[in-house]
Amino acid sequence: MFQKTQKNTLWFSVVVLFAVNILNFYDRHVPGALVEPMRKEFHLNDTQIGLLGSAFIWIYAIVGVPLGRIADSASRKKLLAWGVVIWTALTASAGLATTYAMLLFSRVGVGVGEAACAPTATSWLGDLFPPAKRSRVLALFMLGVPVGGALGYFFSGTIAETYGWRAAMVLAAAPAVLLVPALLMLHEPQRGASELHSAPLVPASMWNVLRIPTLWWIIASGALLNFNAYAFATFLPAFLSRVHGVSLARSGIDTGIVYLIGGVTGGTLAGYLGDSIVHRRKDGRMLCASVLALVAIPFACVGILQPAGSLYVAMAFLALTYASLTTYYGLVYSAIQDIVAPNQRGSAMAIYFMAMYMCGASFGPLLTGKLSDLLAHRAAALAGSVMVTETFRATGLQQAMLIIPVLCTALAFVLYMGSRTIIEDIAKREALAHVEAVDAS
Repeated sequence: MFQKTQKNTLWFSVVVLFAVNILNFYDRHVPGALVEPMRKEFHLNDTQIGLLGSAFIWIYAIVGVPLGRIADSASRKKLLAWGVVIWTALTASAGLATTYAMLLFSRVGVGVGEAACAPTATSWLGDLFPPAKRSRVLALFMLGVPVGGALGYFFSGTIAETYGWRAAMVLAAAPAVLLVPALLMLHEPQRGASELHSAPLVPASMWNVLRIPTLWWIIASGALLNFNAYAFATFLPAFLSRVHGVSLARSGIDTGIVYLIGGVTGGTLAGYLGDSIVHRRKDGRMLCASVLALVAIPFACVGILQPAGSLYVAMAFLALTYASLTTYYGLVYSAIQDIVAPNQRGSAMAIYFMAMYMCGASFGPLLTGKLSDLLAHRAAALAGSVMVTETFRATGLQQAMLIIPVLCTALAFVLYMGSRTIIEDIAKREALAHVEAVDAS
């Protein structure tokens, strides 16, 4: 009876943290679903739209480092609860924006709150499950990315068409009323509680984390992945509207379908592959992630280049692209925990997130938007038009999104290089754990 109760408590923690991550990515992706009405109300170009995403990311990455340090020493539960309160309050505040500057400020504030989520929750989950089971639970947690994004796209466009985009922003914050009390009810595990051997509690220094060679390859891979992920998230609804002529509500629903089908498929595959291959080879998780990044290249090219009128074919291949890329989370996040000591996981994730967001995600929306504007003007000039019409904007965005398969090539290479060093890094951590265990006895 006691074991059953303990197991139920464990899975209740997983469900609550999963729900928090769903809300995290719901609120993060709401502006992407509302790009077109915001663009028209504030008379924005694609570069300004991209800046909304990039400004969020810059503050998210910078604030995440000190929050990651706090997550390694203080209460992760309280830190995460305050994060939820802050980001949902700032999400709702966008509904009051009367200028582009106010809209930009609200997104920066959301970045401050959301920076607490990943370091605290992934460290927490690592202390609930042993290494051989972490791919599945981390893949489940990271299903919050596609599920939260899908729900944001499903509901936001429809709410905006009926009640306006401001109402959609306010309603995006509402679930926090239930989630914060549920989070505060959870029991937080001790650091290192799930390790099979005595965990080496090495000094929780940023420099110790940065001495791990594989982590550098993982950081580089995160930057490449997030460039693609945030370009995809910011511009996919607009892409479907402009290229395939669907309405605001329909573009949100179709984007949600791509996210839900692709993300759940990719997350499920990652959990299965990650926990099965690690028994056969310790570099298996990184190798699988590399191969799946290569698989995404042809899917992305076919999905993006479909002509108007081929909406369902485009959606199918874009869902396959997203599925291939989403496998990254369950495979690579569990690999991070294989090479980093329990009391360094918050710091490691904070460094990783800072680099991947500052060097990748921050440029994804901004540079894709800038490239879209340049290619739209080029298309207009080639056609001899002095006006950049919606037709030219559609052409520009479609061509700009081809940057996604290009960067998938680099992503596959970087992940493969990480697989070359991870076996040695795992061995070093296990040897240190053994020394600690001998000294303790």
